[in-house]
Amino acid sequence: MFHSARLKLTSWYLVIIMAITLVFSLIIYQVMTLELERGLRRFGNRIDIEGLEILLPPRLQREQLDERLIEDLEIAKHLILIRLLTIDGAILIISALAGWFLAGKTLLPIEIALEEQKRFVGDASHELRTPLTALKTSTEVVLRSKKLNLKQARQALESNLEEIEQLDNLSSDLLSLAKLQSSSKTLSFSQIEIKKVVQKVHKQLSPLIKKKKIRLELDANDLTLKADENSLTQMLVILLDNAVKYSKTGGRVWVKVDRYRNQMRIEVKDEGLGISKEDLPHIFDRFYRTDQARSKSQISGFGLGLSLAKRIVKLHGGKIEVSSTVGVGSRFRVII
Repeated sequence: MFHSARLKLTSWYLVIIMAITLVFSLIIYQVMTLELERGLRRFGNRIDIEGLEILLPPRLQREQLDERLIEDLEIAKHLILIRLLTIDGAILIISALAGWFLAGKTLLPIEIALEEQKRFVGDASHELRTPLTALKTSTEVVLRSKKLNLKQARQALESNLEEIEQLDNLSSDLLSLAKLQSSSKTLSFSQIEIKKVVQKVHKQLSPLIKKKKIRLELDANDLTLKADENSLTQMLVILLDNAVKYSKTGGRVWVKVDRYRNQMRIEVKDEGLGISKEDLPHIFDRFYRTDQARSKSQISGFGLGLSLAKRIVKLHGGKIEVSSTVGVGSRFRVII
């Protein structure tokens, strides 16, 4: 599809360039031939006025001279035309190559965006299928059961409710990611106190922290930062939530905020599963989950959180880094 579009765009480039080139060539040809004709007329007039024909040999009388001048004029016009056409041909070849290159450069971002969109839709469809299949299977099992009691029905409903909550979380993450990818205008920047944001995130995740008996150590000074409070809170929730979820029960998690070269540095460190070197380059990809996250734990999630966090950091003009050792833990560092 993009190959044919590139050909069409190159063709349009060529049509426009050659139309302009031919118009200018025609103008140049007309101007040069007119100047030649004027020059020859002036030469003829000088012969008439100054009597220069007396100096000419007998065989070159005035009529013969006029014929020779007209012949030379036609030869000059022909040479001018050939040279202009040669130049136009060279411009055509160069324009074709340049047009093909520029068409590729023009369409490349569109092609990448379209491929991203296709992959996004495909991945989202795949991730949606899992909880939907679980819902369908659970419901079918309950409906087929002839000895269904209240306890079994309740268990089935609770299981379905968990799947619905996962679907709700997935749809929320997808909407947030789509909104942030479309434009940065959705953010509202203002001076915020980072310590209050950290405390807000701590309060929001306190049930999960208490459930896993995590010892959370906060080190956030009274620093201010110009940022979008909602998205920054969401980013911290993602990082801290991952740190808690991937930590063993009774483990420790650290959150530290300080100044770093006139910027704000936020670090979230855990003693969790860790991430392998093979997985590290991909953890910010949409829907990517490490094999350890899938096989060694029953941690719910769709692999959208870190992709969303990276987008938020990017919209704030910052960067996010990660270092990790399998079996030791991970450290996420955000610099804004």
